[in-house]
Amino acid sequence: MLFEFSFFKEVWKFDQATTNKILLILTTPVMFIPGKRFFTIFWNNLKHFSAEMNSLVAIGTGAAYGYSVFTTLFPNLFYKDGLAPHVYFETAAVIITLILLGRWLEARAKSKTNSAVKKLLKLRPDKALVKRNGKEIILPYSELMINDVVIVKPGENIPADGEIISGYSNIDESMITGESMPVAKQIGDKVIGGTFNTTGTFNFSIERLGESSVLGKIIKMVEEAQGSKAPIQKLADKIASIFVPAVILVAIITFIAWLIFPQSIEFDRALINFVAVLIIACPCALGLATPTAIMVGTGLGASSGILIKNGEVLELMKEIKTIVIDKTGTITEGKPKVNNIITYEYNEMNLLQAAASIENKSEHPLAKAIVDKAKEIQINLSEPDSFQSKSGFGISAELNMKKYLLGNEKLMLENSIDINKAEKDYIELSNQGSTVIYIAENKKLIGLISVEDPIKESSADAIDALKKKGLNIIMMTGDNDIVAKSIANKVGIENYFSNVLPEEKVNKVKEIQSQGKKVGMVGDGINDAPALAQANVGIAIGTGTDIAIETSDVTLVKGELKDVLRAINLSEKTIRAIRQNLFWAFIYNTLGIPLASLGLLNPMIAAFAMAFSSVSVVTNSLRLKRAKI
Repeated sequence: MLFEFSFFKEVWKFDQATTNKILLILTTPVMFIPGKRFFTIFWNNLKHFSAEMNSLVAIGTGAAYGYSVFTTLFPNLFYKDGLAPHVYFETAAVIITLILLGRWLEARAKSKTNSAVKKLLKLRPDKALVKRNGKEIILPYSELMINDVVIVKPGENIPADGEIISGYSNIDESMITGESMPVAKQIGDKVIGGTFNTTGTFNFSIERLGESSVLGKIIKMVEEAQGSKAPIQKLADKIASIFVPAVILVAIITFIAWLIFPQSIEFDRALINFVAVLIIACPCALGLATPTAIMVGTGLGASSGILIKNGEVLELMKEIKTIVIDKTGTITEGKPKVNNIITYEYNEMNLLQAAASIENKSEHPLAKAIVDKAKEIQINLSEPDSFQSKSGFGISAELNMKKYLLGNEKLMLENSIDINKAEKDYIELSNQGSTVIYIAENKKLIGLISVEDPIKESSADAIDALKKKGLNIIMMTGDNDIVAKSIANKVGIENYFSNVLPEEKVNKVKEIQSQGKKVGMVGDGINDAPALAQANVGIAIGTGTDIAIETSDVTLVKGELKDVLRAINLSEKTIRAIRQNLFWAFIYNTLGIPLASLGLLNPMIAAFAMAFSSVSVVTNSLRLKRAKI
């Protein structure tokens, strides 16, 4: 107590009773203004017969404060041998102050863990120069509308997604795609909100705003991931639900034990040890162990172009042992080009004109390659009289009163088309890694068009790195076995599935899962969406379709296979940090409770240690920001 210090006796002229009343007046606001939150939460928990970390603080400080109030207001009940008993106003006030200080420090540290979202939000400008009704006006972002024409000058960030309608420029898209080199853009090209205009001035028409924009989707995904719980957090929550009532029981036993032992019969000593047990056991660090690491981990992923849907996916990634990879747009560029035209009836120009006119109705990448080739050599296209897409096989159509079939070998055989004369050409083209499209007119084979989809430069190295990690890599493609084998050999894949129809991809994933393996599926197209959803972790290439990205658990914004390995590394490092956090939180409580029970720990020191423990857990999570993945 203060009166035990001779210097204080000289300065402070009030007696013990008056001093206690002054401390009561000073402590009460601390207890019931900043400290009110602890008692409110405790009361709400009590009504539901539950308890958690705030309950420990409320019971501990409430006991110290309540005992001190009664001692101050009714001193005659507590006098012993002519001496006034101790009061513990300073204990209650300092504990609340230290805990709130610790939480303020936690909040500051946690705000740093959320820096990824803040950085993304800063990419979007607050205002934009817009053309409306023939006038140029500056509008806040919130007032922008679809189809608004926005003027973007050099050195400005682009406010929304859209299409350039005049002008040209070089745009730095590194914050979205990870590519360091600016991309040349001209009329008709798409621009992404949040990217940076480096050189020219251009006008673009807004197509997507807010959450529907690329940047909006990224921000939403990161926010949802950072607010989610990993399965390991559920374990921590379950332990905490048992731990808190157990601590209260230990504190009561400690209080009773200190009262009944002959050498320690003083009520106030029993009370102070009771409070110390409650405070040192307060598992605040346990509550912070998982969410802070998840926030930092998903934030690091976002800044590296790896968007993770939630904490469960982040934890599950490290358990994946089999990666199934779609070929087109994932291993390959996804930008096929016509490299050979072989005819058996028409000349090349007529064959290409017929094929391109029919394929112009299709959205398939191979169809686009044929149409692009026709446009490149300025062939005029006709409108087919009828058109029917046969998913996984090809197309049937009518053009100029003739019936056409364009597709794979299965489509030809199904329609009794004789393809024997094309066997040699087919094998030769397929061995080169090209996809071969048969073209039949009125039940007769008239030619072949081969399309090559170049392999991404990084694919072979990425697959090699995944294999060194101990992962089993399987390629899946709708292409024939010859093309599949050629591509697989070039990138170093031993296992592959060929001739897989879109609806069969799901079954292939299920087949692997039935062997007890956790599967990661990597794809980019609409036909990959069901398989992405079926896989334990669906991984969408960010350059793919919206539906593939929506149904996936992880999106690789840069569209690079090497980021699959980085996502796995991120999962491992994040879960390792969570386990470290949980260990230190538990070891802290485990060591602290016996010390407090034996009377070797002052409650104020316990409160300081508890606050320090929480901050140390957040600091350990923040180390992830510097991790290399």
